[in-house]
Amino acid sequence: MSLGDVIASQLEEQVINGSIPAGAKLDETAIATRFSVSRTPVREALHILCGRGLADRVAYKGVVVTRISPVRIDEMFEAMAELEAVCGRLACHRMTMSERAELEALHHEMEGLAEADDGSAYEALNTRFHTLIFAGCHNTDIIASAEALRLKLAPFRKYQLSEAGRRKRSSLEHRQIVDAILDQNPAATESALRRHLISAAREVVLRRQRLDATTTGEVE
Repeated sequence: MSLGDVIASQLEEQVINGSIPAGAKLDETAIATRFSVSRTPVREALHILCGRGLADRVAYKGVVVTRISPVRIDEMFEAMAELEAVCGRLACHRMTMSERAELEALHHEMEGLAEADDGSAYEALNTRFHTLIFAGCHNTDIIASAEALRLKLAPFRKYQLSEAGRRKRSSLEHRQIVDAILDQNPAATESALRRHLISAAREVVLRRQRLDATTTGEVE
């Protein structure tokens, strides 16, 4: 992971949790000073944020944080759900025996991490879990599309897995996905993946709403 990626990851988290509000300017010099780096990795980080729709380059203003509405979150997760559903449906019959075994073994490992409350390790394996399903469809163009959208949604998916309760629910949802793939049931796989992404989107929206309410004093 490059220095720019590290900076981008921290800025993304602050944008999504509201620490850096919509409309705020992301000043290169100030960020470089904060992280004790040159402006080169900061420019890389801001490029990543813009590419993921978390910030925009505005004429005469520079890079400004985008307002992320619940509707926009729903749209992105809906698109991801449909792409993952396609990958899962195809993977049901195209995954090799070794790929199926790897998916099941990875899920077992994630179950242990969810119980042990190891959020960082769980989040990393969560990316591998979904990447295995993409790869299992064995269609390079679909995989490329799914990976591109996964990168855009990555900070949101990381955010919604930051609480232990959500990780445990995620693990249960993964169990349904794995069972459907192992049973070679495409309809059940599509349904389980769509429900999983809907659940993730709901978690993001609800957490952001709670943060907004706390900020405005509606929740004590």
